[in-house]
Amino acid sequence: MKHLADNIKDSLIVGGVAFLLFGPFLGLQLTNGTSGNLGLATRPMLLAIAVGLSIVARFLLLLWQDHRTTRVPAVKLAAAVAKSGKYVAPALLIVTITLPLIPGIDNSYIDLGVLIMTYVMLGWGLNIVVGLAGLLDLGYVAFYAVGAYSFALLSHYFNFTFWECLPLCGILAAAWGIFLGFPVLRLRGDYLAIVTLAFGEIIRLVITNWVSLTGGPNGIYDIPHPTLFGLTFDMSGGPGTVSNFFHVDPDPSQRTTFLYYIILALALLTNWVTLRLRRQPLGRAWEALREDEIACRSLGINLRNTKLTAFAIGAMFGGFAGCFFATRQAFISPDSFTFIESATVLAIVVLGGAGSQLGVALAAVVMIGVPALLQDLQIYRMLIFGIALVTIMVVRPRGFISTRTPSVSLGKAKIISSDMISEGHG
Repeated sequence: MKHLADNIKDSLIVGGVAFLLFGPFLGLQLTNGTSGNLGLATRPMLLAIAVGLSIVARFLLLLWQDHRTTRVPAVKLAAAVAKSGKYVAPALLIVTITLPLIPGIDNSYIDLGVLIMTYVMLGWGLNIVVGLAGLLDLGYVAFYAVGAYSFALLSHYFNFTFWECLPLCGILAAAWGIFLGFPVLRLRGDYLAIVTLAFGEIIRLVITNWVSLTGGPNGIYDIPHPTLFGLTFDMSGGPGTVSNFFHVDPDPSQRTTFLYYIILALALLTNWVTLRLRRQPLGRAWEALREDEIACRSLGINLRNTKLTAFAIGAMFGGFAGCFFATRQAFISPDSFTFIESATVLAIVVLGGAGSQLGVALAAVVMIGVPALLQDLQIYRMLIFGIALVTIMVVRPRGFISTRTPSVSLGKAKIISSDMISEGHG
């Protein structure tokens, strides 16, 4: 009975907080007065419903936590998740490859797939820094911007093509990753997050105010699209176009499908390189750095090189994604590289499970695909999306796939469950 009283008290406190939060937004409404002036009306019923739902939801959550007597052991649950991943990953890959080939599929779904895979690639790039090396980076959008503006400027001033700029964008972004890594070698945790956040804002302010080079707030337009062995996807259908060469009618879906397979190839390259590096001494050094930096130093691992390589390789894939973003949009501006982009990519990594490649891909589908598919619900789509994210983080606080498989082990590799790590400490 005492425990029940504590749950009721906790639920009422949550109701009071909900009243303070929802009061100005749901309890009040601007109206047109009789003389044409704005008036203020109250909506007590809507506010009472919101507060009541908050109290009931909190109470039910506490009851669910108190009565979880048949909890699956952490190791068995981790093993089940890993076993299902062996089937989910190939199935997801097959669906991804065959999506544009489905007869009659709308071009908007292919374009949405392009957007999702762009964030999958960004998530896998940031996963190297955050998930493998354990370095909290809040300025990842800076490398995204470096890749995009490198391609835009090289194509604008030197007439470079997309395929010529793609490796250069990765190299330039990696160089900026090393440039960021040197000042933060001795920082970790919240201090590292603050410095990387500042770095992302500095890059955005530079491209905003350097008007003579970057165009400032007006951005850069007429960025060339990628070509297929020199063939363009021009809708005119003239000589030198894909439709003329293959004797097919021009269709906007042809360019979208081509972009789709480009970003798919780049994302798979990111995944393949990451998985290969995890099994190399460098990848094991990243994981040692993530688990315990002091122990890592005591084992003789060069922390400087380990951190710099994590920043550089993660930034390189961000530069690749930025180059693709520029050629897909054909226009870029500083508004495309705000802090919210870094926060979104970091949320994808955390929601999917730091260090999990499959988890990041699933989280990108949820974070980017679900809101896009709920466009018809207008303002309620973000409410539904927010409730879904809160529910996921309550049920799976360390992400969709929170298990870790050692890169190297004596005998059969045993899966490590996240339950062995305290929340917020690893």
